[in-house]
Amino acid sequence: MMKIKKTNAIRILEQNKINYEYHIHDVDKDDIIGYSYFKENNIDLKLVYKTLVLKGDKTGFLVAMLPLDMEIDLKKLAKCSKNKSIEMINQKDLTKITGYIRGGCSPIGMKKTFSTYIQDDVLLSDKIYFSAGMVGGQIYMEPKELIKLLDIKVCGFAKYKEKEYEII
Repeated sequence: MMKIKKTNAIRILEQNKINYEYHIHDVDKDDIIGYSYFKENNIDLKLVYKTLVLKGDKTGFLVAMLPLDMEIDLKKLAKCSKNKSIEMINQKDLTKITGYIRGGCSPIGMKKTFSTYIQDDVLLSDKIYFSAGMVGGQIYMEPKELIKLLDIKVCGFAKYKEKEYEII
């Protein structure tokens, strides 16, 4: 059995006795998110959530989780988060703010606790994938457990991308 490289996210799940599966995939520098892994394993992108960090004009930093096949509607997320406007943070600031690197940013175990929002489509899924806190590592678990653990707010703030990624 392969030894799991424990990230902050995994340690926190284990401390809270939350069930999860851990999936590791090879990382291609041109595909750090792992589209090819999900495609090869016939995993629907609607079940794979990306974690993005933004900054609101009123609330400061916040986290948004949404499926890979969707993109943020900044106006809707601003409304959900009680901001007038929000913007993505600069990628070079990600590690300083969260402790995680691009392609390995988990909503669990950031340096500080930030208000977190998840796209309401998540309630249609029994389990979802999201970053385990390292590039190539994915946690697969019940979204209700994640929402409870991080006190995540569920709201509709995303829209489908105009160009969808094909799953064959």
